[in-house]
Amino acid sequence: MAALDGLPPLRDVIERFGLDARKALGQNFILDLNLTQRVARTAGNLESVTVIEVGPGPGGLTRAILALGAKKVIAIERDPRCLPALAEIAAHYPGRLEVIEGDALKIDFASLASDGPVRVIANLPYNVGTQLLVNWLLPAAWPPFWQSLTLMFQKEVGQRIIAAEGDNHYGRLGVLCGWRTETYAAFDISPQAFTPPPKVTSSVIHLSPRENPIPCSVAKLERVTEAAFGQRRKMLRQSVKSLGGEALLARAEIDPTRRAETLSVEEFCRLANCL
Repeated sequence: MAALDGLPPLRDVIERFGLDARKALGQNFILDLNLTQRVARTAGNLESVTVIEVGPGPGGLTRAILALGAKKVIAIERDPRCLPALAEIAAHYPGRLEVIEGDALKIDFASLASDGPVRVIANLPYNVGTQLLVNWLLPAAWPPFWQSLTLMFQKEVGQRIIAAEGDNHYGRLGVLCGWRTETYAAFDISPQAFTPPPKVTSSVIHLSPRENPIPCSVAKLERVTEAAFGQRRKMLRQSVKSLGGEALLARAEIDPTRRAETLSVEEFCRLANCL
């Protein structure tokens, strides 16, 4: 891809700008531009699409997204050391890359989504990835600002995102994702693909919003899942005792001797609606 976009190899960019990945920022850079293209392609045809990227670092995934024809990329980068490298990419693709320096947890993403369909594609920093996903999943208004999410996580987190009832990885995250989105794991990425190599395998997860998720209060569903999975080895009559216990379960027509990991998303929504 370096030949395709005419920009220098990422290793040269990292060396020239002194961009050693910092653990405190959850940084792990992918240097294989063929791999970043594969990640970007998972999001589908990007022509006429605005892409929001979080944590672009030296810009490997950014370059892939732009080379695949995205109308615009809005990149949120917290590390000021990366800005000169991203500025080079912006100069190479005039008018198509906007870089915002700041903390992604404090960004109003919906306000950035004013120009056509928006997809989020990101190698999320490990230390904020799950919180960002939950923020994107749980706006009061639905459908959300995004058309799809194509995100890299530690494989264990990816397994929790796509898990359904009965799965060992099933928990609050699986319920929230299953409630409002359709999810699948696209492919895994070995630690050796990153600089520095993390200790775990990563997964690329794709999420699409459901048009008509089960009507349910976000706040109540969060309360129910937090209680149920907070004591996941106990029967529901004990784990949701603080929310009404057996009386609540009776209203929802759920056996009080069951455990949280056996309940479907629909049953969790029923519990929340009976709260």
